[in-house]
Amino acid sequence: MLEHLNRAMEDIERNLDQEIDVAELARTAMTSEYHFRRLFSMLAGMPLSEYVRRRRLTVAGAEVLDGGRTLLDIAVRYGYTSGEAFARAFRSMHGVGPGAARRDGAVLVSQPRMSFRLIVEGSSSMEYRIIEKPAFRIVGKKARVPLIYLGVNPHIAEFIKGLGAETVERITALTGEDPLGIVSVTDDFSPNREERSELDYWHAVVAREDAVVPEDLEVLHVPAGTWVVFTNTGPFPHALQEMWGDTYSQWFPSNPYETRPGPEILRTRFIPGTGDAEAELWMPVTRTTRG
Repeated sequence: MLEHLNRAMEDIERNLDQEIDVAELARTAMTSEYHFRRLFSMLAGMPLSEYVRRRRLTVAGAEVLDGGRTLLDIAVRYGYTSGEAFARAFRSMHGVGPGAARRDGAVLVSQPRMSFRLIVEGSSSMEYRIIEKPAFRIVGKKARVPLIYLGVNPHIAEFIKGLGAETVERITALTGEDPLGIVSVTDDFSPNREERSELDYWHAVVAREDAVVPEDLEVLHVPAGTWVVFTNTGPFPHALQEMWGDTYSQWFPSNPYETRPGPEILRTRFIPGTGDAEAELWMPVTRTTRG
């Protein structure tokens, strides 16, 4: 898969002065647009749109310093509708406007071209299983919170704290399907999963079929489908966050599956007397055939 992904990266370079068709990039990478955006964001550490913007401004910066084109010509070539819009974007990345950069020979910021390769350490293995799961219901309480990649998310911690023991007990009593017990569910992400973008966070259970849902609880209906379930044990939350990253940097590029729309489910059990936790991460996937 990485070979096809790198071909898509080459297509980006050839089309920096044109409209970037993400659907076409996904076809080149032989994956869905949904999975392509998520995979790129996790591997590159930034959304695809931000990478394209920074690459355009890097190449545009070189042309500004070269002096062979007018600033307006450069602005239009790289998709800006006016010289003012180009100047704002240029200044936000390089710290100086294009006119001043050309006049004073400023040192500009560069976004290097990216390519991807898989590094297999060999010191540990990822434990996973593939499950075909019928339709089910997630029942609990939800909140709209910002996405934070590293460390404890204080917005989620505050939300859980505010639920109260009685509410959590009533939610827990509805559990009945794997994964059992209280789970953390994340859903409705932004397409690129930018840091600080918003998502739905659920403190909930996978409810048993005959569970009667109280009116004050919310329900998410999840259709039947394929799931990959990863497990690991380690310091919380660092081991969990590393596992999440490894699924994209190691597992997906090496296996015939890609992500599909749907919630991601995390069941965590803290190990008494330690700072460790056992984590089980459920991700909705679909099997794919790549050339």
